[in-house]
Order: sequence, then structure tokens, then C-alpha cells
Amino acid sequence: MLVAIEAGEKNVSLTTLDLIAEALSVAFSDLIQAPDSRDPDRINELAWAGVHPGSKAVLLASSRASREVELWEWRLEPGEVYPAEADFDGWSEQIYVFEGRLTLVIETQEYVLAAGDFYSFASNRMHAYRNDGDVATRFVRNVVI
Repeated sequence: MLVAIEAGEKNVSLTTLDLIAEALSVAFSDLIQAPDSRDPDRINELAWAGVHPGSKAVLLASSRASREVELWEWRLEPGEVYPAEADFDGWSEQIYVFEGRLTLVIETQEYVLAAGDFYSFASNRMHAYRNDGDVATRFVRNVVI
């Protein structure tokens, strides 16, 4: 079965991949991430493809958690800004924009994320979410504690 999976001949369930990762004593994300990946915060790998064209599951990013992960849905109207205080050391965030455009400010660096873009970062620094566009911005925010 492993040979068929590796050759791309078998579409395996996510549960089976979890079991394989556990048997190898590696994280699920380490198992599916491309070996030549230079940025451990951006996995962006297809983990499952369905029978129907377009059905898929893509693992975008992974972060270690010691306590919990919070899942947030955010909406910022044009001109809105949310300044965030620095979180505790070891905390991180994962942002996925699904509508509009988000300007993510981390200390003095700005990142413009369009619909379909994502970003992971250590949130123990001052950061802010800003909508510089003309339409509402909607995004999902995971806080990894």
C-alpha cells in the first residue's frame, strides 16, 4: 500500500495518513510536506483528492500547540483596522483570506493577502489586521496556544 501511495496510484484516506505518521513517529504535516520545502510555515500540499474533479483537501500550514487552537472568523469593513497586542512566547497565528484583501502588519513589516492567500507567524510581536480595500475582507484566523 505504501508503494502505491508513494507512486500516486492510490488515493489514501486522511485517517490512514494519520496512522502512517503515528507509526513512523512523525507529525502528519512532516509526512506530507515536500522534502525540498524551504519554509516550514507554508506546507500548501494536496493531502486528499476526491472522486469528483475539484474535490480536494490541501494542508496549508501547521503549528505545534501546547494547549489549544482557537478558530476565528473575521470580517473587516473598508478602512477598518484591528491593532493586536503581542501574545505570549510560543503562541502563533494562521490567517487564511477567503474574501477581499487583508493587510497584515507584523511590527513594521506589511503583508498584503488576497483571497486564497494564507500566512503563519509567531504572534509574540505587535501585529494588526487592516482592510485598505473598497470591499469587506473576510478571513479565518487560528490562534495556536
